[in-house]
Amino acid sequence: MPPIISIQQLNKVYDSGFQALKEINLEINAGEIFALLGPNGAGKTTLIGTVCGLVRPSNGQISVADLDIARDYRQVRSKIGLVPQELSTDAFESVWATVNLSRGLFGKPPNPDYIEKLLRDLSLWDKRKNKIMTLSGGMKRRVLIAKALSHEPDILFLDEPTAGVDVELRRDMWAMVHELRQRGVTIILTTHYIEEAEEMADRIGIINRGEIILVEEKQTLLAKLGKKQLTLQLPEPLAAVPEGFAEFALELAENGNTLIYTFDAQAEQAGIAALLKRLAERGVDFKNLKTSESSLEDIFVSLVREKGEG
Repeated sequence: MPPIISIQQLNKVYDSGFQALKEINLEINAGEIFALLGPNGAGKTTLIGTVCGLVRPSNGQISVADLDIARDYRQVRSKIGLVPQELSTDAFESVWATVNLSRGLFGKPPNPDYIEKLLRDLSLWDKRKNKIMTLSGGMKRRVLIAKALSHEPDILFLDEPTAGVDVELRRDMWAMVHELRQRGVTIILTTHYIEEAEEMADRIGIINRGEIILVEEKQTLLAKLGKKQLTLQLPEPLAAVPEGFAEFALELAENGNTLIYTFDAQAEQAGIAALLKRLAERGVDFKNLKTSESSLEDIFVSLVREKGEG
């Protein structure tokens, strides 16, 4: 099956000379949840803007469902829903009116049953007659989501959708994402909450300084780049790592109270048995041990730092 979004050799250079996007090549599969991670200013919002037709690329090609975004702009836009970062809504309109208007702008016939379900799913039904200017920031965010979904798009872009919102909205938001995905909607999100990407995404792309530095299946990424650590708590602090452990590259932490052994989680022989045997032979005692895995956040920070130094 061809990708629902295909981006080839995409560049964006602003009049100031700043290059926001550099040779972006990316394909998004139909029905997947794709998380785009990157530090502030990395180019996430610019990339979304070019696909949605809000930012004019300097060069490159973008197709959505085999439609060229420049040549078939209206058809492409009707397939896309966008939840932007900014809380820009029609302040004097009611919730019901603005969501219905958004649906009509895309040429969709009225469907009050669908709009009612949408507002109920987003806990907006009781606020349907309220003017948007009277709503809290979290409720305004819900209205933006309702507007983006009003015309039943095939693709939904969520640009930092849960930044600065309450826990309840975040929970409702991800419940809706699961439901949309089950209906076949393709979802592309940017987020600062890396644990959300770790929980929700099928694939993860990392962008830094306008370049895509990695695209990988989430589980493959965690397995390939994740490290495991064995932590040994000592009954008495040590001044240094004992002699005879050079091949294990042990680290001493917590004022000498902890020994840390880092190993490759995918290696056939992790070396733990050999390490424990050596500790016993050398008379190094410990009172507790535990293992831990690298999180997606650890991997993300490591990759961005490595690219920045490169």
